[in-house]
Amino acid sequence: MKTPTRTGLTLAGCVILAIAALSLVHQLTRERMEVARQQWLLQGLSAVLPEGPHDADPLSTRKLITAVELGSVQPLPLYTVYRSGQPLAAVLSVIAPDGYNGNIQLLLGIHPDGQIIGARVTEHRETPGLGDDIDIHRSDWIRQFDGRSLQTDASQAWNVKKRGGGFDAMTGATITPQAVITAIHRALLWYQQHRDEVFSS
Repeated sequence: MKTPTRTGLTLAGCVILAIAALSLVHQLTRERMEVARQQWLLQGLSAVLPEGPHDADPLSTRKLITAVELGSVQPLPLYTVYRSGQPLAAVLSVIAPDGYNGNIQLLLGIHPDGQIIGARVTEHRETPGLGDDIDIHRSDWIRQFDGRSLQTDASQAWNVKKRGGGFDAMTGATITPQAVITAIHRALLWYQQHRDEVFSS
């Protein structure tokens, strides 16, 4: 076999092996990332849901809903949990589209009567050391929503105190907390109108 031919075949073999190795690494990485994503999501759901037992794994109840009041024209995940066949809680995916640096994504746990169980920011690009205090890993600011509802807080209360509302802001930051407050208020108003739809099969 001539040297150029042998060299070409060797290079082709190396390319094929490299492609196969990359494909294998990609597949393994993708599977690990998906497992990590599911674990992270389950942790987020657990933080905004009542303690079990639940009739089913919250992740298995996922369905998609489209509601611009939740901050997106695209379908967003909704999770519902039951106990002994009775509605126990719902978790809405909510987007605050007007954060200081763009969208702020949240999970909002709600009792059937509309009272907030808890809220958690799941993704944001807010300024480190300033607007990122919305993240539970940075501060307890997000816990202000626990136990609140449309019944306990009038419409004007759903603002930062600087604007006459009932929520603390953050030192040097008003836009970020107000975006979260407004998004959660809108979500509660939507839930009030669509509770039966949320818990429908």
